[in-house]
Formats: sequence, C-alpha cells, structure tokens
Amino acid sequence: METTTSSSVSDFDTNPNSNSNSSSSPHTSNSTAFGVNLSPLRVFRYPLSTFLEYSGLLRVRPENPETDLLLPDNPTPNSSESTTSSNGEVSIRIIGSGENDRVRSDDGSVMDGGEREEERGSNVEGSTSSGSGNNRDSSYQRYDIQQVARWIEQFLPFSLLLLVVFIRQHLQGFFVIIWITAFMFRSNDILRKQTALKGERKITVLLGYFLVFMLHISGIYWWNRKDDIFYPLLMVPPKVIPPFWHAIFIILVNDTMVRQAAMTLKLVLLMVYKNGRGHNFRRQGQLLTLVEYMLLLYRALLPTAVWYRFFLNKDYGSLFSSLITGLYLTFKLTSIVEKVRSFLTALKALSIKEIHYGSHATPEQVNAAGDLCAICQEKMNTPILLCCKHIFCEDCVSEWFERERTCPLCRALVRPADLRSFGDGSTSLLFQLF
Repeated sequence: METTTSSSVSDFDTNPNSNSNSSSSPHTSNSTAFGVNLSPLRVFRYPLSTFLEYSGLLRVRPENPETDLLLPDNPTPNSSESTTSSNGEVSIRIIGSGENDRVRSDDGSVMDGGEREEERGSNVEGSTSSGSGNNRDSSYQRYDIQQVARWIEQFLPFSLLLLVVFIRQHLQGFFVIIWITAFMFRSNDILRKQTALKGERKITVLLGYFLVFMLHISGIYWWNRKDDIFYPLLMVPPKVIPPFWHAIFIILVNDTMVRQAAMTLKLVLLMVYKNGRGHNFRRQGQLLTLVEYMLLLYRALLPTAVWYRFFLNKDYGSLFSSLITGLYLTFKLTSIVEKVRSFLTALKALSIKEIHYGSHATPEQVNAAGDLCAICQEKMNTPILLCCKHIFCEDCVSEWFERERTCPLCRALVRPADLRSFGDGSTSLLFQLF
C-alpha cells in the first residue's frame, strides 16, 4: 500500500532566521557581487584572490583563510534536507513489502528487486567514476591557483615598497631618462613630418627646430656633467668602475643624445634639399639612409667602453674578469660586423648614380603610356620606366620606393630587399644597451 502525507510547516519553523536575513539583505547586496565580498578591506588585503573569485576562476573563500581547506568544493546535501521542499511541505511515501520486490520501470516492463539494485549500482558506479576524476582535477587546479595567488599577495606589498625605495634613490635618473625619451619620440615625429613636406618646408621652421635640438643636447650634458658620461662618447672607459645602474644610466643618456644629434644633422640635409625634386629627392633619401646606418654603427660601439670597464673588475679575480670581458668583446664583434656591412651597403648605394629600380623613359614610351603619372595624376616630370613597363614621375616613384618595394599598379617586385631605407627621416627608436 502507498500512503502520501503532506504537512504545511510554518515559515517561522522552517526558517527561524528569515526576519534577520531579510533585514540584512540590503546591506549585503551593496558589499557583495556574484557572491564575492567586495569590501575595501578585503580588496586591499587580498587583491589578486578577490579578482580571481570575481572572475569565477576560484570559488569564494571564507574570511578566515585557514579554514578554506576544510570546506569541500561540492558539498553533498543531507538526505533530510533533500526531502524538504523550499515551500515548507514534506512528502512521505510508504511502500509495502510486496512492492519492494517488483517495481514497474518507465518503459512499462516489470523488474524485481535484484535487477533494480543491479541497474542502480551500475548507473551510480559509471556516474561516480566519470565525475570524480573531473572534480578531483579541477579541485587540484583551483588549489594550486589559490596557493600561487596567496604567495603573490604576501610578496606584493614588500615588492612595492622596494620599488618605491629604488625609485626614490634614483629619482633624478628616472626623471632624466623619461624626459629625454619623450623628447626624442616627439623629435622623430617632427622630422618625419618635415621630410614629407618636401618643397613646402620652411627654412625658418627647420632652423628653429635645429636650435631647439642643440640647446636640448647641451642642457642635458650640462645637467649631468658630474656623472662621467663624456668619456664613452670618445670610446674611452670611465675613470672608475661604475655601479650597474649607473652604467645603464650612462648608456641610455649617451644613446639617446647621439640620436638627437643625428636628428640635427638630418635637419641640415632637409635645409639643403628643400626644393629638391627628382634626382635631388632621391639623393636626399640616400643621404638620410646613410646617416642612419652610420648612427647605428656608432651606437653599437658606444656601450663597449662602459661595459669593458664594468666587467674588467679585479675584485672578482683577474682570471674571471678577463674571461667575462673577452666573452663580451667576442659577442660584440659579431654585432659590429653586421652593422659595418649595412653601412657599406648604404654607402655603395649613394655612390651609384644610376637608378637601380628602372631607367629613364623615351618620349615615345611616355606618349604610348599617356603622359600622365598614375601617382600624382599630373603631367610626367622626368619619367622613369620600371622593369614591369610602367612609367611614373621620378619624384613620385622615388618617394614610393622609400616605403614600398613593388610597383604601384601591378604590385610586381621592383626593388630588391637588400637594405631598409630611412629616406622618410625616421630614426630607430630601440635602445642599444649592450
């Protein structure tokens, strides 16, 4: 026989703390989000763990970290709680002894007690074996992430304090490096814009930039006149062995100021080729490229004197210091060889007066092409015939090949990738530290 009994339980009996929870819900909703306590104190003490919990990578841990490991990841509900519904009603089913042996399945077939227990056991065993492995792996992964986050949270405050102290000890050096770097980036943009203006450049503007650049270089070296940064400019090692961070400072200042001086030289070239067209514009791009590769070669040699003095420290022993210095000079020689090859290639390109990406077009070829440049849409001035049989103005196509290597129309490869061009007036912005 089967008997079902339903009883209504009052809200006060099933949930005696309902009043207190309802009264405190407005307060907790303001300080929690997705179950994560976002109070300022918790965020300040555990910033990384709070972020991971908020993003869902970690489960929410209690306020006491020591009791976190005592909480299971997937708590199993109690049998008494599972039989109680959320609305306070309790259902009780009493099955007779005769029904224990024979139970009708969902598809209409009748199974006895043994078959039903065997099927239930096989289902439970399969679900348990497949789910337990995944839960165990995910629990271990979350535990590892949680431990790493806690270690970082313990180490982070001391790291920030050390960083603040380090910045305070080298405050003037940080200010100088940030200032000269920002000034160099801005100067590079100015130089590229003035190069793109071509015939529209003004001598007064170029002269003004030239004076500003020279005053900036002089002011930086005057401000740091006591830091022994002049000798490396002449490839002479410093008088005393510099500390590591002071050696980095000397190299960064000299590397940036040398590039600033090269920009002043490029401004002079822009003044000379202000009204350059055709052949003169191509010569201007070749000279700018040559200046840049000469600068790269000099910058590669610039840190050598500083690191030579730094590594040749007799306090570490003559054999050890000599070995380290020899290894550094060997590695440095390999990079110097590459810079020398690039400089010689740029110098060779300057000495060749012929156009290496085409030839001058005849009047018949220009008339057959239409006597209209496809780049500037004007009548051709000093037309150049490319190897792909397309004709353009020498001024237009020279500017085009400062940035590209293919034909503007058919995209055929015209200029070989032998050497990068700096004809647009740009300067390499990467620091040369070693």
